[in-house]
Parts: sequence; structure tokens; C-alpha cells
Amino acid sequence: MANITAAEVNKLRQATGAGMMDCKAALIEAEGDFDKAIEILRKKGQKVAAKRADRDSSEGAVIAKVNADNTKGAIVSLNCETDFVAKNEAFVALAKDLAELALSVNSKEELLASDYKGITVAEKLTEQTGVIGEKIEVGSFEKLDAPFVGSYIHHGNKIASLVGLSASISDAGDVSKNLAMQIAAMGAEVLSNKDFSADYLAKETEARIAIIEKENEELARLGKPLKNVPKYVSYAQLTEEVLKQAEEDAKAELKAEGKPEQIWDKILPGKLQRFISDNTTLDQEKALLDQVYISDESKKVSEYVKSKGVEITGFKRVAL
Repeated sequence: MANITAAEVNKLRQATGAGMMDCKAALIEAEGDFDKAIEILRKKGQKVAAKRADRDSSEGAVIAKVNADNTKGAIVSLNCETDFVAKNEAFVALAKDLAELALSVNSKEELLASDYKGITVAEKLTEQTGVIGEKIEVGSFEKLDAPFVGSYIHHGNKIASLVGLSASISDAGDVSKNLAMQIAAMGAEVLSNKDFSADYLAKETEARIAIIEKENEELARLGKPLKNVPKYVSYAQLTEEVLKQAEEDAKAELKAEGKPEQIWDKILPGKLQRFISDNTTLDQEKALLDQVYISDESKKVSEYVKSKGVEITGFKRVAL
């Protein structure tokens, strides 16, 4: 049997991240051959990966990276099975390395085939599956290009976001960070209400109305005031005809209330704004530009962006 020194064991441990006893066992099996020991550990990883292929890897670390001139950004989620592993420093460091690599490729497949310290990323993940004993895989992969790209990683590495600006303004760093934080916190799915498909709007309208009607049944049972049931959920549905009818309905209400016509002009704008607010709940939740800006609730995100003289060209968000 080969005489295995502590230095050799430590060298293998540094190269693979495997535990001391696993490294010693691999070196003994390989009769001191360093490269063969690495191969033994990788084969062990393959066996573990095969056994855990059907496991749920819903934990992990989500990392966003931006290149040096802030024109490209990438988000990669490195997934594992438990939060304990997700918080491991070596695991997070690997996730950061992969996000950095992602800046130079265009797809998850390219990332997995990329070189990582002499082996492919895919091989490294298999190796780490053997080392850690959990299913390790790249979950999400997102890229974004723009004249200026900013990023944000929420504390705990569970949510990360990227945002693209139409120009590299003087305070682009702060503006993009503010917007990326908004995206991470509020979970927008599209940039504008114009990006919702007609089919999606129809389904959301039906679902949201059904929820409010169900809530009203319970409120009525309890003798409490009922919630307003909107006809629409997005400004994309508020055609010129719909808004005109809303104005006519508002005038009819004012007339029924006995309000003098000469003061209607002062009251109507508020009623129409209330109608729009009640009938655009989907926009307020899912369309970034229509959301309330969390750092100044007196304005929308669209107003904040306009005040900075830029436009949002796109965004990405990944959450575990």
C-alpha cells in the first residue's frame, strides 16, 4: 500500500473540495496517483448524482454578475437540496464563479460545457454532488445586454435581479440599483401592461373577479361592506370607449347625488382616477413601470425613470 502523506491528502482536498477521509481513501485506492484519485472521486460523484437524480433541488444560491463596463449581466442559480448546503461558503463561491463564467456564454448548455479549472462545469457539478452528497445543478440562467446594466442580490442569495438602462447616465449605478431592488422586491413579470397577452388578461380578469366575488360572499355573511368588483385588471383593457363610458357613469352618479353641474369638473378627475386604479390591479402587481416606486410611494416607477432621463430596456429576475 502506498504511503499517503497529509500533504498529499490536503492537496487533493484543495483540488476537489472533498473531505479529508474521502481524499485519503481515494489516494490509497489510486496507490498515490493524484490524477487517478481525482478520477475516483469524480466517479463517486457520478454514482451519487445518479442516485439523487430525482431529488428536489429547490434550495441554493442565486448570483448576479455584471461585466466591467456594465454592458452585460448574468444571473445563475446554483441549486442544491438543503439550505444548510446553500449557505456553505464554498458552495456560494462556486455559484459566484459560475455567474462570472456566464458573462461570456449565451446559454445554460454553453455554461455547462465551459472550462472550469481544467474540467467542464458539468463535471465540476458532478464532482461536487459526490463531495457534498446532495444533488447539485445549475437551475436558472439569464443574460441581459444594455447600454448600462445594473444588478442586485437580495440578502441570503435567494433572489437576484438585473436591469438594463437605455443610457449610461451620471448616476446610472444608483438608478439601476434602485430599480433592481424594486424588481427583486416586487416581482414584476413584464415591463409594461402592453406586454400582457390578450389570453393572459382574459384569464386573470376572470380569476380576480371570482376571488373578489367569493370574498364578498363572506363579507356579506358577516354584515361587512363589500369590495368593489372591477370589470378589468389592466390599463391595456381600458379602451377609449371604456373610459368614455366610465366618465358617463360618473356623471350619472353625480347627478343622482344632486351635485351641481358647475362643480363636476372638479370631481370627475378623481372619480376617473379611482376607476382606473380599481381596474388596473394586475398592472400594479406585475408590470414594472406601473408599480408604485418603493423608495417614493408618491410616484410610479415610470415617473421615477422619466425623471432620470432614461428608459428601462429590459430586466431579469430569478428567485428560489
